[in-house]
Amino acid sequence: MNRAAGLFCLGAALFAQAAFGQGSPNSAQKPIAPDAQTVVYRNARIYTNDPGHPWAEALVVRGEFLLGVIGETGVAQWAAQGTPIIDLHGAFVLPGFNDAHVHLGGAGTDLLHVQLNGVASIPELQRRIREAAAARKPGEWIVGSGWDHTLWPEKRFPTRQQLDAAAPGNPVLLTHVSGHVAVASSLALQLAGVSKATANPSGGEIERDAAGEITGMLKEDAAMALVEKKIPPLTPEQRRKGIELALADAAKNGVTSLQDNSAWEDFLVYRELRKEGRLTARITEWLPFPAPLERLEALRREGGTTDPWLRTGALKMVADGALGSRTAAMLAPYADEPGTRGIMTIEPEKLRELAIARDRAGFQLAFHAIGDRANRVALDVFEAVAKANGPRDRRGRIEHAQVIALEDIPRFAQLAVIASMQPSHETTDMRWAEQRVGPQRAKGAYAWASLQNSGARLAFGTDYDVEPLSPLRGLYACVTRELPAGGPAGGWQPQEKISLAECIRAYTSGSAYAQFEEGKKGELQEGEYADFVVLSADLTKIPPSQYTKTHVLRTVVGGRTVYQEN
Repeated sequence: MNRAAGLFCLGAALFAQAAFGQGSPNSAQKPIAPDAQTVVYRNARIYTNDPGHPWAEALVVRGEFLLGVIGETGVAQWAAQGTPIIDLHGAFVLPGFNDAHVHLGGAGTDLLHVQLNGVASIPELQRRIREAAAARKPGEWIVGSGWDHTLWPEKRFPTRQQLDAAAPGNPVLLTHVSGHVAVASSLALQLAGVSKATANPSGGEIERDAAGEITGMLKEDAAMALVEKKIPPLTPEQRRKGIELALADAAKNGVTSLQDNSAWEDFLVYRELRKEGRLTARITEWLPFPAPLERLEALRREGGTTDPWLRTGALKMVADGALGSRTAAMLAPYADEPGTRGIMTIEPEKLRELAIARDRAGFQLAFHAIGDRANRVALDVFEAVAKANGPRDRRGRIEHAQVIALEDIPRFAQLAVIASMQPSHETTDMRWAEQRVGPQRAKGAYAWASLQNSGARLAFGTDYDVEPLSPLRGLYACVTRELPAGGPAGGWQPQEKISLAECIRAYTSGSAYAQFEEGKKGELQEGEYADFVVLSADLTKIPPSQYTKTHVLRTVVGGRTVYQEN
């Protein structure tokens, strides 16, 4: 019996079991409702991400689950039984992308505000602000995000005076693309009560010039919050509208699962959408690590941990800043600014104390760590947690893991810590990253291959909306380590490239493992969720330079088409 026929027989048997209410062999874990509609997607080149059966030509979907992954010869009997057949016209299909690190609520808010991504100079920034001021009343806030000073000729942060010149009658706050620094106008600082005499908050910095005057730059959340708290909050209608826009962006990009770090108010909007049957991606919501343990346990109870569409997950702690703003915590001074080593947002001893208590309560822990010092501190804390609380399947995570001391790379595998990384950061940062850290430390930057070869598990995402949500952009970065337009030849630090298959795994099954959902999603296998994406080109047959030109034709989540290209 050939493989296609065998798979057909398996699919037919499963169909018969489901029809008589017996379910699939995995029905105890993944029930398939007897009355759920069955649909067959055929005539496709299907990359299953299942090493034992990597390719197929058709998918049998019943309700929210995959009932069969079969060859084209197995389609006829389903059609004979009156099963709806959807012809994919030879398109390339792979498991839905699972973005292991997003800020969906913040992305939604940014979509409602002034968007500054790609602004190429301070004069262009000022022009955008003048346009925003012209559309607002005097005194109304102008809030924007996405500017990146490394794109500008002078490569310097903007100042409050430059914002004042563009919008003298409006308070202005503009957040950097990294999300770790912002610039405020003089009026915004005045309304917030921030002056030359204001002390730096713990874990943040109010930047001052050589004369001791405030520049308008606010570094890290503790400092930015001084001004942010004065901005009128979004209305519930605005918050929902922004989230719907961000979810539509996810669907358009083939992202079927999101591991999200947003406000609890955003989670409540997701819950509304879930109740209405309008949630278009599976969301695992992280909770704020610094919150009191009693509050975290209450949020876990309220949000739940079992719903396949919406649940709470890890506790997220931001341990340092970002490399672009030189606030990532480094073991030695920055190569291009010897006077700074970045910012640790929490004392290591305090982080360790809180981590032990939260791990003991059964929470998964995820630490944002970008600089080599922050990564070492995070690894030390995970080691202390295991020693204090004993062995268990805790799946600790380091988010970003961007610059790691070479001697610390093996510790990820030794401590079973997941490296949750965003390949597109490397493509964005490579223009200046080596200037920040120097050639020696650059060898441990965005070190996907070294981490994987040492035995560590990778989970990939985008850090949306710090970076665009497109996984295809991430796959390009992962395989080439080149700029979007190409080069340098062979890629930057090319020894850290990994293969397309490995990149896809990190974006699918690797991300699923990082949220304790392996075997439920990440592959196209019988019994897993019917989450898949249909692309316009076969990624295994085109050069990497064409990845970002490939587009999504259809996104299916739980058997439901949530996006289809016109």
